Amino acid sequence: MTASKAKLALVTGAGLGIGRAIALKLAEAGCAIGVMDLEDDTVAETVGLIEKGGGTAYPLIADVTKPDQIAAVVARLSEQAGGIDVLANNAGVARVGSLSEMSYEDWSVQFRVNVDGPFHCCQAVVPGMVARGYGRVINISSWFAKSGVPNYGGYCASKAAVLAFTRSLALEVASAGVTANAICPGTIVNTRMRDQVDERNRLTGNPTAKERESVIPLGRVGQPEDIAGVAAFLISPEADYMTGQALNVTGGLWMS
Repeated sequence: MTASKAKLALVTGAGLGIGRAIALKLAEAGCAIGVMDLEDDTVAETVGLIEKGGGTAYPLIADVTKPDQIAAVVARLSEQAGGIDVLANNAGVARVGSLSEMSYEDWSVQFRVNVDGPFHCCQAVVPGMVARGYGRVINISSWFAKSGVPNYGGYCASKAAVLAFTRSLALEVASAGVTANAICPGTIVNTRMRDQVDERNRLTGNPTAKERESVIPLGRVGQPEDIAGVAAFLISPEADYMTGQALNVTGGLWMS
């Protein structure tokens, strides 16, 4: 794979799971990493892993639903390390429950984190990319964005909004040399979100991710590293002619 032009990446929700895997993979690809999450200890662990591998990382504590916090950490990271070349909007939440019974708080928190979060981060980061004539935005959506799923209506709706947001952004910034693409993970284990959802499924008698493994054509659940590899591809020169795409990483569970 040809070396990427990207030198500095900001990854949200990078303390654990998919976000950590993306941060480690992009560091391996040669990027310094702004490691953003809510918890000092998980951020420190990710930073430590990057540094142990010989990379450079900057710990950033911020809530993606708070635009003032995002603006502050982006300004600090830019001052410390220069222009941000890659923005990976990974932070997300899921709430399980039927649409007829879901509380408004459970509905709205999914939009505040999953949709408003990328919006705030893009508003803070993308103008700098446009000014420099280069940038790569990666938004983590879901295969649920492409299919209605019972008891996940709020999550489906929020992740579908991420796809529409990604495509609109891609068209707005294409002429400036900035691309925006989405990754749509399938059934990914070893993440905090998956653990929380599976615990709810056990309590309600619904199958866990591992129990649904037999319906996945490739015969296994996904790992965070499966998503991280696609993120690394999207910042590589091999993906320079791709923008506005929604890439399924589902083991064949979803193919459109």
